[in-house]
Amino acid sequence: MEIKRVMVVGAGQMGAGIAQVCAQSGLKVQLNDNNAVALERGMQTIQKLLDRSVLKKRITEQEKLETLQRLSVSETLQDASKANLIIEAVIENMEVKTNIFRQLDVIAPADAILASNTSSLPITEIAAVTDRPEQVIGMHFMNPVPVMKLVEIIRGLQTSDQTYQIIEDMAKKLSKTPIAVNDFPGFVSNRILMPMINEAIYTLYEGIASVEDIDTSMKLGMNHPMGPLTLADFIGLDTCLYIMEVLHEGFADSKYRPCPLLRQYVKAGWLGKKSGKGFYVYN
Repeated sequence: MEIKRVMVVGAGQMGAGIAQVCAQSGLKVQLNDNNAVALERGMQTIQKLLDRSVLKKRITEQEKLETLQRLSVSETLQDASKANLIIEAVIENMEVKTNIFRQLDVIAPADAILASNTSSLPITEIAAVTDRPEQVIGMHFMNPVPVMKLVEIIRGLQTSDQTYQIIEDMAKKLSKTPIAVNDFPGFVSNRILMPMINEAIYTLYEGIASVEDIDTSMKLGMNHPMGPLTLADFIGLDTCLYIMEVLHEGFADSKYRPCPLLRQYVKAGWLGKKSGKGFYVYN
């Protein structure tokens, strides 16, 4: 099966980015959200990023217009009846995701593939709520989607070889580099990244160094482009905490215990860049 029509469910930062790269690759894309304000904001983000790409001569004005012509918006999941592939990119919450997959399983064409952009939740469990578990797969894009090249392709226990191959081929069509990942908590990227961020927070919590010096240590000592505390603010401290909780619960290993300071910041509403304050203060 060749993927020609895509629906992206969730018009947040990740969903808008996924919709943009799909449309830029020549696919017809519907960006779906039940929140009209979120939809408008998502489309505005895409427009702004495309304008910036034209300004930097990465794409032409004509390519921008053609990309926008391939994009449309949707406020109802019923529109999934027209898609070959539906990529879910909503909040990292199993109950919310499985509810969407149950609905998509009824609405989407019988041969359509259902994918999740989850960063940590088990694809096997998501697939089990559908009557097409062999056609359910994980596509974990990195943030920001238009810039980052990696896509983790996660196979649930039920995912067929055919489904995997179709999604791998599509990821390459999007000019991404796919890696094959089995269904374990945190997959590869977050299983390695989040404990590092958590350890950086412990280093701050224990008074070993300041926020700035911890970040400088990793930037200049390890050649990381961004310090772990800056990166945590960028990801969102609530998201970091949630993924650490998934790892802690999934492996029952104390090395994944979220730092108490991380919990405290999230309870205070200090979620990072999106809330204006995290380990740093943002205007």
